[in-house]
Amino acid sequence: MGNLSRARRVTAALGFIGLLFAVLGIIMIVMVPSIIKQQVLKNVRIDPNSLSFNMWKEIPVPFYLSVYFFNIVNPEGIIQGQKPQVQERGPYVYREFRHKSNITFNNNDTVSFLEYRSYQFQPDKSLGQESDYIVMPNILVLSASMMMENRPGLLKLMMTLAFSTLGQRAFMNRTVGEIMWGYDDPLIHLINQYFPNSLPFKGKFGLFAELNNSDSGLFTVFTGVKNFSRIHLVDKWNGVSKVNYWHSDQCNMINGTSGQMWAPFMTPESSLEFYSPEACRSMKLVYKEQGVFGGIPTFRFVAPSTLFANGSVYPPNEGFCPCRESGIQNVSTCRFNAPLFLSHPHFYNADPVLAEAVSGLHPNPKEHSLFLDIHPVTGIPMNCSVKLQLSLFLKSVKGIGQTGNIQPVVLPLMWFEESGAMEGETLETFYIQLVLMPKVLHYAQYVLVALGCVLLLIPIIYQIRSQVSSGQSMAWAEWSLACLLGGRRGLSQIPQLSLPAVPMDTACTLSLHPLRAAVLGLCLGWGAIHHCILAFPAPSVTTSLPVLGG
Repeated sequence: MGNLSRARRVTAALGFIGLLFAVLGIIMIVMVPSIIKQQVLKNVRIDPNSLSFNMWKEIPVPFYLSVYFFNIVNPEGIIQGQKPQVQERGPYVYREFRHKSNITFNNNDTVSFLEYRSYQFQPDKSLGQESDYIVMPNILVLSASMMMENRPGLLKLMMTLAFSTLGQRAFMNRTVGEIMWGYDDPLIHLINQYFPNSLPFKGKFGLFAELNNSDSGLFTVFTGVKNFSRIHLVDKWNGVSKVNYWHSDQCNMINGTSGQMWAPFMTPESSLEFYSPEACRSMKLVYKEQGVFGGIPTFRFVAPSTLFANGSVYPPNEGFCPCRESGIQNVSTCRFNAPLFLSHPHFYNADPVLAEAVSGLHPNPKEHSLFLDIHPVTGIPMNCSVKLQLSLFLKSVKGIGQTGNIQPVVLPLMWFEESGAMEGETLETFYIQLVLMPKVLHYAQYVLVALGCVLLLIPIIYQIRSQVSSGQSMAWAEWSLACLLGGRRGLSQIPQLSLPAVPMDTACTLSLHPLRAAVLGLCLGWGAIHHCILAFPAPSVTTSLPVLGG
């Protein structure tokens, strides 16, 4: 009885534990997705108490700026009217450091900040040194010549004499460091002296001089604390909600984010839109495919073919005109009126005539397309590569001798790639918290339900077996009593008991408990049965007995 009572307690305990497991698993199936969503919403907003705040403030991802220059092979030939020949040089790689300052939380659910950037040359990652010389168009001379195209001939003559006096030519030979971060030029001092405020810079002139040790303007973005639907969207840039560089309200709109984080829970129908101060416009990327980066699922977004299309190909871009061939964007209105154009490297995704007009260009999607890999659940970039090219429109200007017989051409100056990928401890922490733990919880909930169901079966099976065993014992007692009272005659007094047929034979093989075998022997003796073979399903030993009685 003690063992029986103990077995009942154990099975009852297992059943109770199974019930708990099953209930907990079902609760997890219902509640875990909602809990994960709430945690994501809580931790991606711009709030000092959120987990992503420090990542937003001090970007832990190492960013690199890789610059490729188009060295002019035949500068004198171009002046004489020949087709330009270029040779790509680089990359010249710089580590980019970013940090936010002047962070101010406003009462309208926004935060304002300045993001400062600085660059440090990386010789080990570069194919060349900053001391390398590059032959490229003299942007100041050629831009000034274009501006004087429709001016009186006397002014053109004066400019030609000024260029000659200062030793200025259509092409220059400068080091990478000078082209990037600036060089002293007497022409700049002359222009600033006689035409003050005509140039947006003083002193040195360089393509990236304004970007180093400077900020990208005052951004004001929505935090998502009070209104999550607008999280990370730009409210204002430098105090304005739209710029005035372009010729339509749509093109002047400041749309999307500041280009660092996006709203979570993306779908393939989502798009990435951000405002770029360097491009003076908002850009929209479109979904391409799913992928995996460092074990983390991602959505890849790329530039649509219409990003730099002209107005005739894509009417919404009409506001960025005056336009030339499709695939390049005129940015002169936000670059001191110099005839500069923005595009993909090597004129990828542009009108083929642009690349055909310059020898040495080889556009291809693998090397010259841009992409951003975003973790769709959080909207945080995992891996990005933004590639853009800067080109200058050249042509001969009648009356200015330095321009010679240059044929009209959009000549690429350089292209650059801003890239960054999450790595190291940051990537590992991100993987554990946002991929591994949710995956463990996902499988754990179904394991708990399955284990709970298995444990619940134990007391059910035990109860069934107990009832079956109890019924067999009762039947044996009734059959034995009837046998003692009168053999088969006694058995007939218990009509509800169905006995197996007892064939006559010379031996009786019994699979019985010894006590049951003894009782059965007496029964068979009194019943004058010569032989019998009975098999009972109860636990037994096999015994061969002689038949009692003749």
